[in-house]
Amino acid sequence: MIIDTIKENLSINKVVARKKEILLIEGDMIVPDSKPDILSTICTSGVVCVYKKEVFDDKVRIDGSVNTFITYLADDEKDKVRGINTSLDFSETFNISGCKEGMDEVIETKLKLIECKVINGRKIGIKATLEVEIKIYSNDEVEIINEIKDSEDIKVLKDDLSVNSLVGKGETKIYAKDTIPINAEENIAEILKNDIDICDKDIKISYNKILTKAEAKVTTVYLTEDNRINCVVSKIPVVGFIDIPNVTEQNSCDINYEIKNMVIKLNPSEEHSIYMEIEVVVKAFVYEEKQIHLIQDLYSPCENLEFDTKRISTIANKKAKKDLKQIREKVMIEGIENQEILSVEVMPVIEKQKSLNNRIIYEGSLNLKFIMKDSNISIDTKSASIPFEYVIEDVKDASSEIEIEVANSDYIIQEGGVINCTIDLLVNQKIYNNINLNIMNEIQSNGAREIEDYSIIIYVVQKGDTLWNIAKKFGSTVECIAKVNEIEDENKIFVGQKIFVPRYAKSGVNRRESSMVNYE
Repeated sequence: MIIDTIKENLSINKVVARKKEILLIEGDMIVPDSKPDILSTICTSGVVCVYKKEVFDDKVRIDGSVNTFITYLADDEKDKVRGINTSLDFSETFNISGCKEGMDEVIETKLKLIECKVINGRKIGIKATLEVEIKIYSNDEVEIINEIKDSEDIKVLKDDLSVNSLVGKGETKIYAKDTIPINAEENIAEILKNDIDICDKDIKISYNKILTKAEAKVTTVYLTEDNRINCVVSKIPVVGFIDIPNVTEQNSCDINYEIKNMVIKLNPSEEHSIYMEIEVVVKAFVYEEKQIHLIQDLYSPCENLEFDTKRISTIANKKAKKDLKQIREKVMIEGIENQEILSVEVMPVIEKQKSLNNRIIYEGSLNLKFIMKDSNISIDTKSASIPFEYVIEDVKDASSEIEIEVANSDYIIQEGGVINCTIDLLVNQKIYNNINLNIMNEIQSNGAREIEDYSIIIYVVQKGDTLWNIAKKFGSTVECIAKVNEIEDENKIFVGQKIFVPRYAKSGVNRRESSMVNYE
């Protein structure tokens, strides 16, 4: 006979597979006929765009490109600095055990290193190193039994838990466009270098809708027609809406931004500006904090009950926090006394993570790439690294993820080749607990329970025993054992303790008419 129960739904969104890979991309570029020959390269930069992602059984494929900007010294009588732009395409399939077609993915692709080599005056070999971090999510709807109907003779062990249940998910494409003005006295000849960072990320949740807000920080180094090199920094708003049913202000949200495509071109010289268009995909997962009354175990002193359980993992106590970490350091770089800083690339890298005394400690470095120019209208690159440590306090048995972006930075060249670096890092924290739940399936009664004729036994407590499992083993109840043995705290018994265990006494065929022996 099937026991009547009351159930509730729980939407489990969990990471079923995670993988971090290094992807090497190589290609050659032929210098356009409109450009002079290459004597040597000065610096190379790139922006990663991922325009297609597919999840298959045990495989994930990504397609994209690295928009590459190469600054070089021209092989002509004036040794001018020139720039060329190309697209380095890639398509890669990764083997990831456990993922299935139709599962959700979050893929973060970072450019770790890009370099080029002059093959001859008209040909360049390019090599890019990408770090690809893949997370595959499964979304399972689970029914949880939290109440037993007509449970007079069924003893239930419950656990009150708070878990994060998925409310919904969605994504949107944002086309961020802007015209970047430059000095009205300058006419741009060509773009030498372009960097894009998505920063200042924020969300606002209203009923059935998420407003996503961010900025694309664009740093452009350009050459003027009168052979001057300058830099312009601008921020383009990246704003969009994601419609997700049943979302409210009380929910929490995970947001992921990814550049899918970009267009950069010069406007006519009389406009003194650069046109920039960026296609950004924003993906959101929304969670609610749900209180559940989970039945961990049950039994009946007078009936044989059968049930199956399955173990599932989910997340709980999910919290998001933003924190500002200030870096104040000096770095020594030789040969820069008479140079000017055009721009600085900052790449935060986490090298180690460890947990210690309820703290999570991240150790990493800020890799700095300085683009310099001198009075002779030539540019050069210099590199430096600043180690840093970031600590999250009071996170007992918790997991965490952090994302670091550069909020503000300032660099001053001092005497002796010293650069005074002031860098503010915005740290986005995600803190959560991974928990396992034992979920009961259908509960059945298979008739009366066979018991012996005596009504009480003496039991010696063994290691790992609780009053619950002793009562279940002998067909008693926790309340009766505690009462007979005058146990004030049901959670405190000790190994070797002798306790009296009262049993249900036979009183006929129908066990539901049985009664406990009265020991008062």
